[in-house]
Amino acid sequence: MRFLSLFIAATVTLTSCTTQTESLIREADFKSPIRVACIGDSITYGYGVNDRDHNSYPTQLGVMLGPKWVVRNFGINGATALKRGTRPYTDQPSFRDALAFKPNVVVIQLGTNDTNAKSWPKHHEEFFSDYLELIHSFAALETRPRIYLCRPVPLFRDRGKDYDTDKILVSEVIPKINQIARRKRLPVVNLYAEFEDKSALFPDGVHPNAEGARIMAQKICTELTAFKADHSAAVLEN
Repeated sequence: MRFLSLFIAATVTLTSCTTQTESLIREADFKSPIRVACIGDSITYGYGVNDRDHNSYPTQLGVMLGPKWVVRNFGINGATALKRGTRPYTDQPSFRDALAFKPNVVVIQLGTNDTNAKSWPKHHEEFFSDYLELIHSFAALETRPRIYLCRPVPLFRDRGKDYDTDKILVSEVIPKINQIARRKRLPVVNLYAEFEDKSALFPDGVHPNAEGARIMAQKICTELTAFKADHSAAVLEN
């Protein structure tokens, strides 16, 4: 799958160069605790993670970031960025709760469920505008949050099948996320590349286990602060 990483990297070099240093969060800039809203699907929620209340990526991220930060998990199992997808995120109570949380930082990890056969074939042309609308909902908040987009983790389960969701993710979904990031000058967290050679951390081929969630948290922590977390978050084996 090496060509997939090269393809993704080639499409986002400009975005990475122009946003990396601008995107870092400095604790000194905030008098109150820094509120982080983790927006996403079951991968954010922590589906399949042993003791997800302690080991989902948002919880582990909160431990890594420290006491100056308040990290909330607004992930919803099955959520799609597509408004006419199988479970639109913007229709869920967690979306409204995330807005009410008035975050200072928003981390969006959506796109995985959008690849499914009931959503992507009919509505793929709507993904760009629907994802952009979700971003605008948070950008309009009075807190003017810093928004980070994630390239979703790989989908190992369907590789090589007639309907290959990972191929759709790489060739169609991620390029659209990259395009949105360039247009809005938003930083991108490359979770796909982080896990390309780590299929063992995905017991069902879709959801990372507690160790995978730790790696997600570590990667996001570094993108937010440039601090390389020391794996201090507790992880229980699945």
